[in-house]
Amino acid sequence: MRVRLTAPTNSSTGNAWTIMHPEVVQSNTHLALRFPSGNIAVHEIRPNTTISVGKYGSFQTNHLIGRPYHYTYQILDEVDSNTGSGLRIISPSELYAGIKEDEVPTPTDLEEEKASITKDVTQYEVVDQEGEVLLQTNRNIVDDARSQTMTMEEIELLKAEGKGSGRDLIAKILDSHSALDQKTAFALAKYTLRKSKKYLRQFTVLPMDVRLLANWMLNDRDALKIMEMREETLALVGSWSNIHFKPPQSEEQSEKITSTGQGRWLVVDETGGLLIAAAAEKLGVLHAYRDSHKRRIPAQAKEQSEIQEDDEAQPQPGDSQTQQSTPQKRKFQFAKSNTITLVHGNPQPNLSLLRYFNFDAANLTPSHPLSRHLRTISWLQLLHPEEDNACTEPEIVPPEILHTWKSGKRSNYHRKRRRWERTTSIVAETRGGGFDGLVVASFMSAPTIMHHLVPLLQGAAQVVVYSPSLDPLVELADYYSTARRVAFLNDRPPLERMPTEEFPADPTLLLAPTIQTVRCRPWQTLPGRTHPLMTGRGGAEGYVFYATRVLPAEGGVHARGVSKKRRTGAGDQAQGTIARTDNQQGLG
Repeated sequence: MRVRLTAPTNSSTGNAWTIMHPEVVQSNTHLALRFPSGNIAVHEIRPNTTISVGKYGSFQTNHLIGRPYHYTYQILDEVDSNTGSGLRIISPSELYAGIKEDEVPTPTDLEEEKASITKDVTQYEVVDQEGEVLLQTNRNIVDDARSQTMTMEEIELLKAEGKGSGRDLIAKILDSHSALDQKTAFALAKYTLRKSKKYLRQFTVLPMDVRLLANWMLNDRDALKIMEMREETLALVGSWSNIHFKPPQSEEQSEKITSTGQGRWLVVDETGGLLIAAAAEKLGVLHAYRDSHKRRIPAQAKEQSEIQEDDEAQPQPGDSQTQQSTPQKRKFQFAKSNTITLVHGNPQPNLSLLRYFNFDAANLTPSHPLSRHLRTISWLQLLHPEEDNACTEPEIVPPEILHTWKSGKRSNYHRKRRRWERTTSIVAETRGGGFDGLVVASFMSAPTIMHHLVPLLQGAAQVVVYSPSLDPLVELADYYSTARRVAFLNDRPPLERMPTEEFPADPTLLLAPTIQTVRCRPWQTLPGRTHPLMTGRGGAEGYVFYATRVLPAEGGVHARGVSKKRRTGAGDQAQGTIARTDNQQGLG
């Protein structure tokens, strides 16, 4: 199975945006292994290393590199001499052989099974009011541990000596069960499935995506790190935020069109980068693939050359053109469309989860599309840029003095200049506003965030706020309610006094605030035994606030146009009196 997202192609520029998962496993990437028990393990595939999967065994990463995703592999005890690999792909016929053999019994089969039951075996049946047998149960049969004659020492010895996928071991365990004939078909299938999950030495290789990462962090890792955001809640946030891909413009169109309205989203993310990853996946800039697999888009190749040219361009001693010119002031070329601006409260943003998609915010690589489509800005740079050291321009050194410096000192000088240019460019663009949406997942006060970021949005932009609990969003919805808006319009406080205690945010900027929640609960769907699973995870429910950005009308609102006069009974009677008077005058 392949996941593929193909966006429109701009024929005038030849920029084809195609984002898809690679068909085969690549080196130096992260992937997930799903075991028969349903557990997920995430590993980084580095060449010439060994991956240990606990009781299932271990294998070499070189045996997995170059093989396809979404296949189920069996761990071999010895390297296959024909393939030279310690892994074997399990064919679909072998993988689903047990499912094909276990057919759903029909009423006729149940009657034949009932007739073949011996008298010495007690069976308990569920019947309806007419006495017809619905299903058989073994509810009152005591499951004694002595029914299993094979000891754990013997099982461990068979596991150490046995070869293959573990099916032979499972067959011996079933044969050694003395009360196996007393189990019903359903109990036998459940017992076999439990042993298969425990002893089968196989796994399925899955590519890393946002859905898998969210479930893995929520169930197996630290759920608080992602604010207990579940898969369905993350999908609801992405749906209401309206984050979508916009085709890139040609060079002529990009010169005429400003940055406003080119797919720019503002994000406040305290989930370790999970929200950024979800937004980048919708924009098609999350995954980066190598040229050897032909997964890089032409636009990214052009962006890579521009970044390398910006990073590698250094003034060299003896260069006549450099000696006569001022110090280099190359402007960092960010993407103009499909961009994400992250507002964070720390000196460096917390994007630790993006490493599973081969992105490091501290060491930007030109090959990754997020290097050009992701901007980071701190709250200090946004609100008071003059107080931030990164926004202070470094001292300009004359060329004749610059050429006397050593190469390391000269490179450090140009690196500071480029960092200052990038920072000032991001600050100026962010403070200019015109964003298409705002997505917030933060423990900070939501009204404070709204007060500073909502004015940066353009009209009809979507505002989405996630919170693990309901109370902060109820308070936020009250600040943008109709009653609060009417009170604000009747007694509008001066702009320099905002925010006030009564109005923490301007209630006229957002329309129709709504709070929603969603939760997908797994159910057991068996005949006569359909109910929700009782082993589901608890924790926070998770709620989503969303509203629409509006532009308040300046001044008074006046109705215009030609209005049709409404006739009333008194008016009709008066008009009739005037008409009769005119007729009488005419007759006279």
